Amino acid sequence: MTISDRWTHIGMGLLVVVSTAASIGLYFGQYRVDQQSGDSAAKTVIAAASDGSVALLSYTPDQLKSDLAAAKSHLTGEFLAYYSKFVDEIVEPAARERAIHTTASVARAAVAELHPDSARVLVFLNQTTTTKATPEPVQVASIVNVRLSKVDAAWLISAFDPI
Repeated sequence: MTISDRWTHIGMGLLVVVSTAASIGLYFGQYRVDQQSGDSAAKTVIAAASDGSVALLSYTPDQLKSDLAAAKSHLTGEFLAYYSKFVDEIVEPAARERAIHTTASVARAAVAELHPDSARVLVFLNQTTTTKATPEPVQVASIVNVRLSKVDAAWLISAFDPI
């Protein structure tokens, strides 16, 4: 075997090693990330955003404590702290005093961004509200930009911004 044949074999061997390393890198860097942000993940974040949005916007005066606690279970981070303070200082006193009964439902939801540990979902909501002063239901449609963060394998709302 000549020296040029040896270099050819070494070059071919290096090419195989580099190709294998590149394939492994693509699998773990691209394919696996896609698995975490594919159709199944999209359905999961849509469900989390939808369920959380409904929980945030639905409550009755006679079940207020449990309704608000259920809503908080869908939240994380600074938004959880903000929401807790907001409901304690504003929502709870007003809901009790005015006998506010509000129910939200999701008309449609769609993923705007999806990453392995964060997502953004547009949620189209219908909300019906009655009060002691206004017993006739008032219906409002709205769109909310819901940001989610993955916390211990669960998708939780980290921001809730009406559009």
